[in-house]
Amino acid sequence: MPRIPGTWASLAALPCAWAIRGACGTAGLAVAAIAAFIAGWWAAARVVRAAAVADPGFIVIDEIAAMFLVLAATPHDWRFYAAAFLLFRLFDIWKPFPVNWLDSHVNGGLGVMLDDVMAALYALALIALGEGVIGVRP
Repeated sequence: MPRIPGTWASLAALPCAWAIRGACGTAGLAVAAIAAFIAGWWAAARVVRAAAVADPGFIVIDEIAAMFLVLAATPHDWRFYAAAFLLFRLFDIWKPFPVNWLDSHVNGGLGVMLDDVMAALYALALIALGEGVIGVRP
């Protein structure tokens, strides 16, 4: 998808994560997040080197790995999945510190991956806070 590829990839990660978690549990989704991160780091490093572009927009494995990460620690409930999607996209686009620092100072495949993981951690922190404060349970 040429327009907003990160958003489309994050959206596509939702049903995939739901299915992985349903079939393999939270641990299975966590393993999928780690596997996507490692594969993404390797692949992004090769693409960044070949394209001579710091973070090509067409690389979206970083969004998928990050969504899997936040969803692995989010209750298996559509409301939390929707919140995880919206919050992750907010932090990935907004890039508050240290997301912006990672985005501009860590190069190569690792740099492509790390800023999204940090954005996912921000989203996860707000979801955990909301779960505790609001008391919503799946």
